Amino acid sequence: MSAHAESHSHHPNYVKVWAILVALLGVSVVGPMTGIRAIMLITAFGVALVKAYLVARNFMHLNVQRKIVAFMLGMALLLMMVLYCGLAADVQKDYGRNWVKTTGFHYLGAPAHEHSEAPSSK
Repeated sequence: MSAHAESHSHHPNYVKVWAILVALLGVSVVGPMTGIRAIMLITAFGVALVKAYLVARNFMHLNVQRKIVAFMLGMALLLMMVLYCGLAADVQKDYGRNWVKTTGFHYLGAPAHEHSEAPSSK
């Protein structure tokens, strides 16, 4: 009977994982309220990565799947990083040809560069 019990994988305590996720939700809500940029970034991205790992490992059972599933997940994340790195230089610019930003477009409220004028409605 012990061999049969050892062949089954250990099931996580779902209530404990849920409580951790709720606590991390609280951290990700309270973090941006501090107004400190480093804390906001850590709570936004760091906590999101931890929560995604917990959900994938415990609720999606990726820890007991075949290695090809982990490989495919890694390739999807790598593709996402390549696409982001390839497009970020263009998307995050605040000036350029035919690039019109009105006042208040940027969430930080930085003034837009005046390289091109917005079309006027006369």
